[in-house]
Order: sequence, then structure tokens, then C-alpha cells
Amino acid sequence: MISKKVANVQEALEGVSDNMTFMFGGFGLSGIPENSIAELVRLGTKGLKCISNNAGVDDFGLGLLLQGKQIDKMTSSYVGENDEFERQMLSGELEVELIPQGTLAERCRAAQAGFPAIYTPAGYGTEVAEGKETREFDGKMYVLEYAFKADFAFVKAWKGDAAGNLVFKGTARNFNPNMCGAAKITVAEVEELVPVGTLDPNQIHIPGIFVKRIFQGEKYEKRIEQRTVRQRD
Repeated sequence: MISKKVANVQEALEGVSDNMTFMFGGFGLSGIPENSIAELVRLGTKGLKCISNNAGVDDFGLGLLLQGKQIDKMTSSYVGENDEFERQMLSGELEVELIPQGTLAERCRAAQAGFPAIYTPAGYGTEVAEGKETREFDGKMYVLEYAFKADFAFVKAWKGDAAGNLVFKGTARNFNPNMCGAAKITVAEVEELVPVGTLDPNQIHIPGIFVKRIFQGEKYEKRIEQRTVRQRD
């Protein structure tokens, strides 16, 4: 069994440099690779092109990279919680590609599966389809969307083992699994790193073949993006 385990986040991010394209797993603030983002902030890596469902919030998640103006382009499906993102986009400092959420997921999955492109009906007849190839299938129009090409994919799982097998929990299963293996190097950080053979094979969401490096994360904040509670009577 090949061990994918590395000692820490510094070793996991070896090879990272300016002007690369990165994928970041998670949905809103749920299941985001907090340790990897913090290390990128520490390294001061610049000129990044980031693919993520969201852009974090002003002082957490990818918002930390935006604060340091480390990101040149954001490819996302939802960015409504970040004032600094809005400011940089409107001022022209940040290039932004907004795409339908399902299309984002499928472009990740296409890269994971080795498909060069997909056809999707989402966005046909709107600005999303401008300048793109379209084609009719069985009387319905579809838009050609290319698979993503990324240097690193940073994902976060609940549990993992040294072989890279991963188990996600709850909403963290949005986008994290699709990004595994969708880049040249997939780095997985986990809340709990267990010995090989500990995980129930029937509970594994992503097999280790899709993961290049795995490490035990620490000090997860797990912030809630929008806390909603029932009103008291």
C-alpha cells in the first residue's frame, strides 16, 4: 500500500508557486480546507486563479487570500457574502467568472474522470452561453463547457487514512469529492487521520487513488456562514 501521508501542511503544499490555478473544496464555509488556505496566506503566494463554490467571507476562508490580494481570478457560483470580493470585482482588480452551480460541479467531475468537456443545458440563451459552442440533442439545446485544468486541488474531509481514502461528513460532501483527482495534485486535509484498514470500505466516499497527499489538520474553526435559529415564542 502506497502511503500518501505527509507530516504537515508545509510538506503538503510543496511545489506551490505564484500564478497557479487552485481548486478549493467546500460549500459556503462548510468543509473548506482551512489549514491549506492559512498556509497559502503565510506563503504569500500571488497571482492565483481560484476555482471554488464560494469566495469565503471577509475574514475567513478564501476571503483571507482576497484581503492580501493574492487572487487574480475567481471562478465561482456564489460570492454574495464577501464585501472585499465585491469591491475588487467592481473596481476591476479581480477577474470573475460566475457560472451555474451544477456546471461548476460537473466541470470538476469531468476533469476528475478525464473528460475534456461536457454539454449542459444550463445557461443556454443567457450571458453564460455567449461565445460558446452550442449543440442540439433530441430537440434541446446544450452549451459546451470545458473541464477545469488546475495545478492543485485542496479538499477537506472528516476522516482519512494513510492511503488517501476519504470520508466526508454532511455538507462537506458538496464539491470536495468532485475536486479529488481533478487537478495535477490533490491535497487532502482531514480532521482525523486513521491507520489503513480502520475505515469501513462501504463508507469510503473517495478512494485513495484520487489523492496525492494527505495530512492531519488542526484548529478547525468550522464557522457558520449564516446562523439561523427558531424565534422564541
